[in-house]
Amino acid sequence: MKLTPPKKVTFWISILLVVLGAAATVLPLGVVSTFATAFMVLGFVVLALGNMIKGL
Repeated sequence: MKLTPPKKVTFWISILLVVLGAAATVLPLGVVSTFATAFMVLGFVVLALGNMIKGL
């Protein structure tokens, strides 16, 4: 498998999701706090897909 670097937009979206999920574990952010782990996992999945799929 050949990996490619993700686009900047993909990278920043993944960082935003992970930071939002991490903040929701500490702070009461309403509905986001309910799905904090899902936001963090989704952020890492987006980053992984950005590495595996060319042009994403």
